[in-house]
Amino acid sequence: MTIDPLLLLQAYAIGVFPMSDDRQAEDVYWVEPKRRAILPLDGFHLSRSLSKTIRQNRFRITANRAFSDIVALCAESASDRPSTWINGPIERAYRHLHEIGFAHSIECWDGEELVGGLYGVALGRAFFGESMVSRRTDASKVALAWLVARMRFGGFTLLDCQFMTDHLSTLGAVEIAQRDYLQLLGVAVDGVPLGAGEGVLAAGSGVAAELAFAPLSGAARTAASPLSPNFTVSGPVSGHSIVQLLTQTS
Repeated sequence: MTIDPLLLLQAYAIGVFPMSDDRQAEDVYWVEPKRRAILPLDGFHLSRSLSKTIRQNRFRITANRAFSDIVALCAESASDRPSTWINGPIERAYRHLHEIGFAHSIECWDGEELVGGLYGVALGRAFFGESMVSRRTDASKVALAWLVARMRFGGFTLLDCQFMTDHLSTLGAVEIAQRDYLQLLGVAVDGVPLGAGEGVLAAGSGVAAELAFAPLSGAARTAASPLSPNFTVSGPVSGHSIVQLLTQTS
C-alpha cells in the first residue's frame, strides 16, 4: 500500500490523519478525533528540573539529521509500548514527506547515540506532531521543549498533538473540541496552495519551518523571528537560548 503525499497533506489541512492497528498491519485508516489535543505555544510547562537539563545541554539537539532513524525508533516496541501504530506504509509515507520537505524531526543525542526525539509534519504555520520517543530520562521532554521554542521563533501558531495523554498534559497540552481545532487549523494553513496539485509539493513546508528547523539542520543563517523580533539566529542554537524563547512573553 502507498499513501499519496498530496492526499496526506490535504488530509492534514482538514484535520484528518492516518493510523494503523499495529506495526505489522497492512492497512491504514483515517482518523478525525472529536476531541483534539493541542499544545499552546505560550503554554508549555517548563519545570525547574527540565529547564536545568536544557541549560546544561545534557543532550546534543539536531533537526532533520536522522529523520528515518527517529521514525524507526518511534516504531520500535518498548516495555511501556509493546506495539505501535506506525506500520510499513505509514513509515514510508513520512519518509517521502521528509524527502520533499514537509516532515521534520528533532533528534536528541548522547554522544553519538540517538536516544530520543520526535517527528511530525509542518504545513504553513501548523506542526502536526506524530510521535516522540525516549531512550534516556527526559529525552522526549527536551525534544518537545526545543520544538516548541523553535516553533515560537518560526512564527507557528498551532502544535497539534492529536490525542491527549497524561505525559502531554504535564507539559501543558490541552484538549479542545474538533470545531475549535478546525478554526485554529484554518488560520494556520491559510494561504497554503493545497488545491494546486504538484505546486504544493514543490513549495515545501514554508517560511515558518525554514526559520524553525534550518539552524538545527546545519543550515543556520542570521534570521529574525516574526513573533520574537528581539531574537536572531546566527550560528549554533544553545540550550540557554531555548529556555529564553520558552520563557519570553509574547
